[in-house]
Amino acid sequence: MKKTIFTGAGVALVTPFNDDDTINFDKLGELIEFQIQNKTDAIIVCGTTGESAALNHEEHSEVIKYAVKKIAGRVPVIAGTGSNDTRYCLKLCKEAENAGVDAFLMVTPYYNKTSQDGLFEHYKYISDNTNTPMIIYNVPSRTGLDIKPETYYRLSKLENVVAIKEANGDISALSKTIALCKDNLDYYSGNDDQIVPFLSLGAKGVISVMSNILPSQTHKIVEDYLNGDVKSARDAQIYYTKLINTLFSDVNPIVVKSILNYAGVDVGHLRRPLISPNEDQKKQILDVMKEYNLTEIK
Repeated sequence: MKKTIFTGAGVALVTPFNDDDTINFDKLGELIEFQIQNKTDAIIVCGTTGESAALNHEEHSEVIKYAVKKIAGRVPVIAGTGSNDTRYCLKLCKEAENAGVDAFLMVTPYYNKTSQDGLFEHYKYISDNTNTPMIIYNVPSRTGLDIKPETYYRLSKLENVVAIKEANGDISALSKTIALCKDNLDYYSGNDDQIVPFLSLGAKGVISVMSNILPSQTHKIVEDYLNGDVKSARDAQIYYTKLINTLFSDVNPIVVKSILNYAGVDVGHLRRPLISPNEDQKKQILDVMKEYNLTEIK
């Protein structure tokens, strides 16, 4: 068995911005402390929720360095380092590795995409040229590319590939992947609405958007399930269905960042082309916040 990076709920952390469009590192530090105080099991920076696609190279690197220093080993730090350019992906990985991250989160190549053989070669190249564990991130709704169970099996043979974040929504495919790869990989849900289904198949937890606003509650879903309280975990999964649906009613992280802002946690604007919700969307979000007692987050 390979090293497990974390068990539980890891937060896919938002990136806060100042009014002048620079990164608000003071707020980033506050978010990190809030997460650690509320039992988050890992912190993922510069992922999709962190608007990595809108960060320039210097910003990307600085966020990773800041997070490693601020967290100081209290929980694992996982850095989003994926790219559709394998050479640039390696550059990001090298810098994150030098900063001291615990793992890479590596989304599949997007737009130019590739074949299943190309996917294997992409990740093998990174694995051969780095020493840090890798979590492969499959999110075909964004990338247009889906990793097949047979490709996961090939990837599971690479020493540095230790886990997957699966967000293709296909539980049957996950079951086939686990049957093929067994303990050669750890498995994390990439969808908050599938935490318990993933755990029922042997997953270690979730990389979560909901944890930005409900870290202790998301942690507890995983903790309860793994401690044998399946009913509590199942009931919580069902209870948060409406909130989760709202979180993903627009392109992530539009809604989660809006909830934080409406609740008084000033994480700043979204970077274009993402924009704030319109008035109808805002009302729907505020109604759900009231229903779940999220009008203030602290």
